[in-house]
Amino acid sequence: MPNKTYDAIVVGARCAGAPTAMLLARRGHRVLLLDRAHFPSDTVSTHLIHPPGLAALDRWGLLGRVTAGDLPMITTYSFDLGPLTLAGSPAGYGFSGSYAPRRTVLDKILVDAAMEAGAEVREGFSVEELVNGGDSADNAVTGIRGREHSNPQITEHARVVIGADGAHSLVARSVGAASYAEKPKLQASYYTYWSGLGFDKFETFLRPDRGIAGWPTHDGLTLLICGWPMREFEANRTDVEGEYLATVALAPTLAERIASATRVERFVGTAVPNYFRTPYGPGWALVGDAGYLKDFITAQGIQDAFQDAELCARAVDETLTGQRPFEEAMRDYQEARDGRVREMYEFTADFARLEPPTPEMQQMFGAIAQQQETMDGFARVIAGVTTPSEFFSDPALAPAAG
Repeated sequence: MPNKTYDAIVVGARCAGAPTAMLLARRGHRVLLLDRAHFPSDTVSTHLIHPPGLAALDRWGLLGRVTAGDLPMITTYSFDLGPLTLAGSPAGYGFSGSYAPRRTVLDKILVDAAMEAGAEVREGFSVEELVNGGDSADNAVTGIRGREHSNPQITEHARVVIGADGAHSLVARSVGAASYAEKPKLQASYYTYWSGLGFDKFETFLRPDRGIAGWPTHDGLTLLICGWPMREFEANRTDVEGEYLATVALAPTLAERIASATRVERFVGTAVPNYFRTPYGPGWALVGDAGYLKDFITAQGIQDAFQDAELCARAVDETLTGQRPFEEAMRDYQEARDGRVREMYEFTADFARLEPPTPEMQQMFGAIAQQQETMDGFARVIAGVTTPSEFFSDPALAPAAG
């Protein structure tokens, strides 16, 4: 039986790929969505969905599914800086807070939504290589080759192949997608889940060369993450639990809470590079972490993936329906993506270095702490509701400039 030709093949079915497939299928396109995983399944994640990401879920009609059950809303973001604590509301986009669902729950909902929209979904499918046009002048990508488990390799064709396959994207590597504005890995973090820790907000503790953060997720559990600079990665990797607990000890009130809590899962660790990749070329596109990635310290990854999916799906739809040439639509996709996140990219990198605050920064934090309005504004920056430039140009912070 001859293989179909799809309008789009999406490689990777998590927070970027599944929504991209869903949105294209809802527009009437023939979409094949592939992932080597089976769902539900877990993946390394901050879990947090700030208000801009909730707004996307609401637009797609999926918010109620994600927030159902025992998942608490997080309405306060707290930043313990040692000498002072900033605590504010991340409210925006019509939402008074954020949610942090387990990825076993969220990703399954997204995959199911893509299937309901009409996308063909193949779980447990490993993409091994891309297919190129061969004789075409631009040697455009025309499909993929891969297999389910140990079955024979098969080939599928499409008008566009979209890589949503993460930082180690096979699609990006195969097409030689160019990187730019790169920064190295800045910090390494490890997290686990605790029962009885009782977090009901986003709590961050910043100490010199250390960061700690926690928030509630499903099943009454708290995700608690500890991080240190990359220069200490090798020295600390042999005793992750010891260094994790030593980091917690830098916040005595948190250490007291940990002493009466129970760790219920293993430690999970990661460190990520920071980059933009050119997200398109002849017959291919990139979305989510495959095309753009920054440190997870501001927990922007899920909402970035959602917003990228909307931008990419719109551009691909315009090309598939003949409204605009591929190059033009995808160039606008890249410009819109970069313009939306570039400022937060730099802000996040500065934050992720975990360096002690300068006297000027200490003065700035002191000014922020003077008013609830400015503390709310800082929380909204971390949540991606307000841009750093909008917030730090606030006249209320003028005393911090000296």
